[in-house]
Amino acid sequence: MISPMRVFVLIFNAHTENEGIHSIRVADTSASQPGAVRNKILMFESEDDALRFALLLEAQDFPTPTVEMLDAEEIKGFCESAGYEWEIVPANSDLILPPEMNLANTDWQPEGQEEETDEDSYRSNEVPSAAPEMSDSELENMRRKLEGLL
Repeated sequence: MISPMRVFVLIFNAHTENEGIHSIRVADTSASQPGAVRNKILMFESEDDALRFALLLEAQDFPTPTVEMLDAEEIKGFCESAGYEWEIVPANSDLILPPEMNLANTDWQPEGQEEETDEDSYRSNEVPSAAPEMSDSELENMRRKLEGLL
């Protein structure tokens, strides 16, 4: 029997009601939406590589994420349901650097705690909410599945 592939992802506000998974924005390469952007979740094969990426985020004055081990198929399923892309970062590959510029306001910040910035200002990175188009029951079901893996 083949065991599930375990990967490491970056989670913000881990194990809270306001949990979010780290993603980066990438250009949409489909011909149907030129100029559009999509969210991509990085899945690290190596915990050390994920920790290094997390430290680079912290060095950019971004909140410190938690590195969590999850099943790659669960993350892929989440990405499909949320319209996100995913990428597996092989162990000991070239160092991946976080983007220098991304949105200023993260989708996971509770209302009333948003930073005071201009609409066009940017920050080091972005963490979207888990899946804004999913219902609360779907989110809770996905959360239970992911927690069951731990």
